[in-house]
Amino acid sequence: MSVAFTKEESAETASETLLPNRPISSHHNLVTEAGLKALELQLREAREAYEAAQRIEDVNEKRRQAAIPLRDIRYFVERLRTAQVVADPASTDTVAFGSTVTFKRADGRVQKYRVVGEDEADARAGSISFVSPVAKSLMGKAVGDVVGSGSQELEIVAIA
Repeated sequence: MSVAFTKEESAETASETLLPNRPISSHHNLVTEAGLKALELQLREAREAYEAAQRIEDVNEKRRQAAIPLRDIRYFVERLRTAQVVADPASTDTVAFGSTVTFKRADGRVQKYRVVGEDEADARAGSISFVSPVAKSLMGKAVGDVVGSGSQELEIVAIA
């Protein structure tokens, strides 16, 4: 058979298909119930994307299309394996994992965030990771407490 009719994988194609693992945080993998469900959904979606890639006939294109879903599957399997579901806080007396806290910044801006796990944190959607500097400074504090200093001062105005 002529070499012209065989598909040889180039070094470029090989490097595209061997993606490194997504970094896994060294912190405990605390999640809310919603966070656990989101991880499960993301794993399902990654598996579906991988299965779709497996239906591609061109070997090199199949490998390229499967690379990201394979990396994501490895990540989400590990995150689900290590997930520690934390129930919503029983009290709104102090800020805890799962609390929604409203605070006023020194410049007058009022912001509201829910303290959640790293994988579910999305500041634009109103949630921050429990390991973020802001969340760390707020944890265990009550309404009226002020954390930080100077222009970085935050006053807690509500906890839900």
